[in-house]
Amino acid sequence: MTQQPQWGINLSRFFCIPQRVVLAIMGFLAILNAYTMRVCLSQAITVLVIKKNQTEEGVSHAICEADDLDNGAAGSSGIYPWSEELQGLILSSFYIGYIVTHVPGGLLAEKFGGKWTLGLGILSTAVFTMLTPLAIQKGGSDWLIVTRVLMGLGEGTTFPALSVLLAAWVPANERGKLGALVLGGGQVGTILGNMVSGVLLDAYDWPWVFYFFGGLGVIWFVIFIFLCFSDPSSHPFIKPSEREYLVKEIGTIGRNESLPPTPWKAILTSLPMMALVSAQIGHDWGFYIMVTDLPKYMADVLQFSIKANGLYSSLPYVMMWIVSVGSGFVADWMIRRGIMNTTNTRKVMTGLAAFGPAIFMVGASYADCDRVLVVVLFTICMGLMGAYYAGMKLSPLDMSPNYAGTLMAITNGIGAITGVITPYLVGVMTPNATLLEWRLVFWVAFGVLFVTAIVYCIWASGDVQPFNDPLPRSVDFEAEERKPLPKPKSLEHSS
Repeated sequence: MTQQPQWGINLSRFFCIPQRVVLAIMGFLAILNAYTMRVCLSQAITVLVIKKNQTEEGVSHAICEADDLDNGAAGSSGIYPWSEELQGLILSSFYIGYIVTHVPGGLLAEKFGGKWTLGLGILSTAVFTMLTPLAIQKGGSDWLIVTRVLMGLGEGTTFPALSVLLAAWVPANERGKLGALVLGGGQVGTILGNMVSGVLLDAYDWPWVFYFFGGLGVIWFVIFIFLCFSDPSSHPFIKPSEREYLVKEIGTIGRNESLPPTPWKAILTSLPMMALVSAQIGHDWGFYIMVTDLPKYMADVLQFSIKANGLYSSLPYVMMWIVSVGSGFVADWMIRRGIMNTTNTRKVMTGLAAFGPAIFMVGASYADCDRVLVVVLFTICMGLMGAYYAGMKLSPLDMSPNYAGTLMAITNGIGAITGVITPYLVGVMTPNATLLEWRLVFWVAFGVLFVTAIVYCIWASGDVQPFNDPLPRSVDFEAEERKPLPKPKSLEHSS
């Protein structure tokens, strides 16, 4: 075991919170910041573009009456004549960059640790967020698209790096609650991104939305770099008792020369891995439609004011966050008490998170212009989707602690392709932004959610997979060399 520096022992006395909890909190804030920077454009674009003439024949009957609460608020009328299709391309451009850095981010985090991979990714996203107003004002939609792609490149490392950090820091019996806490940052970030954007757009000019959230990302980076480290063995002021506990429960995650090359063939041909990718595609299809386009639905169809749009677009994610954290505790309890094994627990949570939202999403489109009922149905829809975070979102950690970053990179990267497809597809399917056009969008999402969840529920696994530790397959004359190599303690849950 690495000897802890004397100054680290002294400094550890000032921390009453375990370092794995500190890491979980900072991971939560990392995703929170990532999502606020990602989604704030979805609110801002509603005041950037010139609104359609809703009195056109054949359109007005399918769009609700405006609530008329803006009263000339700052930025309430746009100046950019961007079509629905172009708006879809702008909103989807982020995910073009986001996809590219997933696998490299996972590999870098596994080789060198998740600290700098995560930190620098969030920092670069924050910088480009603050440059967004300049891009729009100087280059219009073209420069905005380029800036969003660059933001995506930075943010693409977030989930793979966090998976590596969680695999190194969180024991299996705490993975549900701490994992759900960290991943719940996405919902809280979406809540704050929508709500605060609505307030800022109502009170100030639209560039302040980007300056505010980008600035918060820079502040997070500075704090994170001083507080967090890639693993317990390299942490200079972790308490010895906590380090010993984590080494006992988790073992030492292999890094640098400790691990053989990534077993790509075994990973990519694994049936549980294919099921995981399927569930990720379904989750991302439904989630990206909601997180990217719900503010546009509220503004274009329901005709909410700017401030009301920010508030009501955020309510579904309040419920989603509550359910995501609560489902994590429930999942841990079910596994710990032997009610269900890990595999079945993940399947139940994933099924709940797919079938329920699909039904309520379509139901909201049949509530017509009843604003209260629509908001209630969307809130239930996204609340149930929170169970994903105690389901398939934790599968990479269950299946392979050593290659959790790579698994998360593959699944999240493939799933993020839907982030490119869905906003653009929504723009193509809703040229007039009518209720009837949007109803078809939700029916398509219904089909995707159902099919992908069924695949996961049949073939998914919550057990550690053979490709996690391929060393025993080596030839015999390497046995003595293998013996001293760090080897993670089995994380298999009791069935």
